[in-house]
Amino acid sequence: MESYDVVVIGAGNGGLAAACKILSENRSCLVCEKHNIPGGFATSFVRGRFEFEASLHEFNGIGTPEEPGSSRILFEELGVADKIEWIHLKDAYHLISEKEGYDFVMPFGEEAFIEANKKLHPEGDKYARDFLTLAKQIREAMEYLSASKGRPDPQVMMEKYPDYLACSSYSVNEAFEALGYPKIIVDNLNTYWCYLGADGNNLSFLHYANMIYSYFVKGAVIPKYRSHELSLAFEQRIHELGGDIWFNSEVTKILTDDDGRVCGIELKDGRTIKTRHVIADISPHVVYGKLLDKVPAKARKLTNFRKLGGRGFTVYLGLNRSAEELGLHDHNYFIYDTCDNVAQYESMKTIGNTAAQATVCLNNADPDCSPKGTCIMYMTTLFMDDVWSEVKEEDYFKTKNLVAEKMIERFEKATGTKIKDAIEEIAIATPVTYARYCGQPQGTVYGYESQYYDGLMNRIQMVEEDRCVEGLRIGGGYGERLLGYPSSYKSGVNEAKRTLADLGKEAA
Repeated sequence: MESYDVVVIGAGNGGLAAACKILSENRSCLVCEKHNIPGGFATSFVRGRFEFEASLHEFNGIGTPEEPGSSRILFEELGVADKIEWIHLKDAYHLISEKEGYDFVMPFGEEAFIEANKKLHPEGDKYARDFLTLAKQIREAMEYLSASKGRPDPQVMMEKYPDYLACSSYSVNEAFEALGYPKIIVDNLNTYWCYLGADGNNLSFLHYANMIYSYFVKGAVIPKYRSHELSLAFEQRIHELGGDIWFNSEVTKILTDDDGRVCGIELKDGRTIKTRHVIADISPHVVYGKLLDKVPAKARKLTNFRKLGGRGFTVYLGLNRSAEELGLHDHNYFIYDTCDNVAQYESMKTIGNTAAQATVCLNNADPDCSPKGTCIMYMTTLFMDDVWSEVKEEDYFKTKNLVAEKMIERFEKATGTKIKDAIEEIAIATPVTYARYCGQPQGTVYGYESQYYDGLMNRIQMVEEDRCVEGLRIGGGYGERLLGYPSSYKSGVNEAKRTLADLGKEAA
């Protein structure tokens, strides 16, 4: 029987990062992936003469080599930073909201962002500067808490981070109400809400402010060769470190001993691998629902207590005209019915309405991403309930085509740009697609939803208490840092560090 110090289930972002960290500490590690390529959602696919990005709109926290962000520092630590070519985006987004009549572009960069808010409101620069000052303190407080490993000095917290403590229990909407900013400033600051997939009444202000500070101050990037470039960089690094990745190798069982402790895994082909440590970069619904014979009551309760995040729906378009010809000037468009994120969230519980959609024209970031005279677009929305399970099999294709057509028409109406006649290739991914190809329950692309009772700060503080099976840890988008590319990588590394600490204790 083959044996490894650690087995990682799933070669998604979190799993790949976890394996790199384990191997960098001279421990043996095997990654088992049921697909024939790495990456999970971090991948690309080809239709005709177009290569489409499967999921990534933009990546924050990279910064520059001179002023690196937290994600770049992590990638350098793991030895993959020099394997990825980044393209820096010029602008954050083009916001179009029908009810409020908004139609403006917001740039990256602290001073540019402050100046852009002044154009929205006479005192917009003051409000934007005040917000970034607050968000910076929140970010620094979170870095201090991380460095203190959960044992901060109360005096330091009160003296250096008083505003962090003051707003720690606030939701996004509660915080903005308390701050008293004008509606247009609040609506602008709330634009990124769908990137975290929870409405402002349920989303932690600390979590949200930390994220958008990273975007507006450090900017955002995309990998030159789609997100699959990231996955291949990690795969290469794992091999350099002497690790193993087995593709087409689905794990069907996590084995436990009489004490309920992990002792190995079993693959679909019947092979058994011995290990005392498993990091699962897959949904706990799958781990506890399919892979374990003996499921602790605590695991059952914890998994059922959490709420699945948004279910993905994406329309991929290959157009036979260039972005310039079509009049597309921006990389990232947010098109909203209204900037009331609670109303948006509620309306996304039905198939009939696409209240919020994020659309990317990739060529406006990377002009060479498609053949000359063409361009690539993808439009994404979310469904906040399992409504696609209610669609009858005979109505599935008709329903998904109707939703896609509505999204295209909304984009045309909002921007005044006609794209329908230029469509050469179209692919549509529904929650059913994501469930089928990536094994995500109900087609969620966001893991568990960030709720006021189960948000980022709650998860970080309860990470050890949430552990249900000795030798088993959950990483990636379902881990303590919740959804998102940077968060998934960080979560995978965090679980690897905890696993390394467990290995150290066993050896002592």
